[in-house]
Amino acid sequence: MTSLKLSDGRHFLGIEGGGTRTVALLADSAGRLLDRFETGPANLRLLSDVQLVERLQEVKQALSTAAAVGIGLAGARTAEDRARILRAAAAVWPGIPCHATNDLETALTAARVPAGPAVAARVLILSGTGSCCYGQDQRGRSAKVGGWGQILGDKGSGFEIGLRALKAVVYDFDRDGVWPKLGGRVLHALQLNEPEELVGWVQGADKASIARLAVEVFAAASQGDRIARDILAGAAATLAADGAACAARLARRGARIQFVLAGSVLLQQPGFARRVATALKQAWPGAVVAPLERPSVWGAVELARRVVVAGRTAVPVAVARTGGKARPSVASSLPDWPVAEAVRLSPTEQRNPASAQLDKMPLTQAIELMLAEDARIPEVLLAERKKIACVVTLVAEAFKNGGRLFYAGAGTSGRLGVLDASECPPTFRSDPQMVQGIIAGGQGALWRSVEGAEDDPDAGARALEFRGVTHRDVVVGIAASGRTPFVWGALAAARQAGARTVLVAFNPSLKIPRRLRPDVTITPNVGPEILTGSTRLKAGTATKLLLNIFTTLAMVRIGKVVGNLMVDLNPSNVKLQDRAARIVQELQGVDYAAARAALEASGWVIQRALVRLRAR
Repeated sequence: MTSLKLSDGRHFLGIEGGGTRTVALLADSAGRLLDRFETGPANLRLLSDVQLVERLQEVKQALSTAAAVGIGLAGARTAEDRARILRAAAAVWPGIPCHATNDLETALTAARVPAGPAVAARVLILSGTGSCCYGQDQRGRSAKVGGWGQILGDKGSGFEIGLRALKAVVYDFDRDGVWPKLGGRVLHALQLNEPEELVGWVQGADKASIARLAVEVFAAASQGDRIARDILAGAAATLAADGAACAARLARRGARIQFVLAGSVLLQQPGFARRVATALKQAWPGAVVAPLERPSVWGAVELARRVVVAGRTAVPVAVARTGGKARPSVASSLPDWPVAEAVRLSPTEQRNPASAQLDKMPLTQAIELMLAEDARIPEVLLAERKKIACVVTLVAEAFKNGGRLFYAGAGTSGRLGVLDASECPPTFRSDPQMVQGIIAGGQGALWRSVEGAEDDPDAGARALEFRGVTHRDVVVGIAASGRTPFVWGALAAARQAGARTVLVAFNPSLKIPRRLRPDVTITPNVGPEILTGSTRLKAGTATKLLLNIFTTLAMVRIGKVVGNLMVDLNPSNVKLQDRAARIVQELQGVDYAAARAALEASGWVIQRALVRLRAR
């Protein structure tokens, strides 16, 4: 943190929350500590919005008002996570600028900049209960290696050291028939009497409990224990390799890099930290390596001060977690959402005069009204038939050239895309990768609402990037109002990759900038919903019809249909096997038994069965 000789009277509040506690510091502009407050945990992934506000209110009640606030919380991984923090901060400190981030950035910011020539990038290597590497270069780009949790990652962490100790001692016991000394330490630490009791213990042990066994590994290693030393050598090498990989995403080989060591494992075990530092200097010659010298919450204080200097509320630019150099995600280049404007209120948001008395309407009349409204949809879609035909042609050409069809949407739109995609493999024996549905909020959003997921264009862009979209593919964005940021982020990533793009919306008054315009835009006016704003009704029905047309007719055009029969059906159950036999019977003019026998001999592939019968 940059210190000033004299305070200018302004105070800055820094807050850092993790899995065990939340610490807040109030400092003046000269960097002097004025007050400190500590309260319960604040891992963002484990807090509801209400609980987050309550935690911040505790801080406000304990510490006086500041000119700016810096907040770094564990679990803040995405742009939406940081937006959640900003919303909570605005509710607690209205009008006060805030920097919202994760606890990795606060720790890196807390590190003192080394003397001498400027560094090209700074990389935090964190090893505590879990582990992660996080770096930033001089231009503000960031990169991250690790941080995947104990199942997918946490290499070189206390958890991995403890887990490897458990596995190593039972492995040696099985191989040699002798319980190793490290195993005796483990049993003593856990108050267990024999190795068999480890099976029950580990099944109920949490991450922190396993991580605490790392203390026994360090103690055993100091006494020359071979197993413990091997475990720590591997952990140190892994942390150094991950730190160097993080640096390589931000700077060229040979550039001056500052590596900051943090976390309980590295700070409480200086011998281990020296081993990591040695490995880092071998992997990155000229590296400057030093431990974090002060609590990382000071980084939150400094970030608050920088907000005032910058004169605006700040959220760090999200970085796509891809191989090679770190780079901002596609959606970070988009203008503020929504990128499409409407000349007037979307029909999907207008009130339907015919259903103004829906709550008082007789049931049979309400049914007639809903069916009458739905009956208008085919005529409206028919007016878009040339554009629909264009989409079918694009999709069919993509399939012929090894490309794929992606649907991207939020809420009902996203669920319908996933539904249509999931029905293609059994209907057309298509590869599951051929048609894919992407929904804002991921898998959980299929059966419940994920708040705020649709408002994140960066998430839409990342979803397409991580599916590996290319110039061979077609991406259909589905948004009833045409203004969903997640969808526009997905379309932006698709356009950058050279894919053909389509927008399906039900708002004909959309005004789309030319540089963002999809290849095809289908915006029929199905009129206001019976239930105002409930786009799962007419907009949802129209979406289902359009998606059915896209995939069905594209599959027809690539030869998966003869007449009106599905000749690439996947007969995965009794009903479909019966249908397959009847299709073969119809097309080849044989009896049912012969058709079924041919299918059984052909692995239940209809087209193979037809070839077999024709050969006879």
